[in-house]
Amino acid sequence: MSNKLYVGNLSFRVTSEDLHDHFATAGAVESANVVFDRETGRSRGFGFVEMASEGEANNAIAQFNGTEYDGRNLVVNEARPREDRGNGGNNRRGGRW
Repeated sequence: MSNKLYVGNLSFRVTSEDLHDHFATAGAVESANVVFDRETGRSRGFGFVEMASEGEANNAIAQFNGTEYDGRNLVVNEARPREDRGNGGNNRRGGRW
């Protein structure tokens, strides 16, 4: 298991600092980042938290997954590497859809 966690279903009002402070109750937080849309600057509703140890990461999952935070039920699990989309995320392959 990794120390890096995916945190989904975040309220659009939650900042990286809010996320850090919330997860600090489960253990030492190395970093916390809410992901923002490059074009609009608005939160995309998810982020990543890196805990100091695997044990603290497991504790954070147990403590926060499915719990309410700022009006939304969090989804917290181990972060997985991004999958290569191969075509840059573009679903058009030439021709019709």
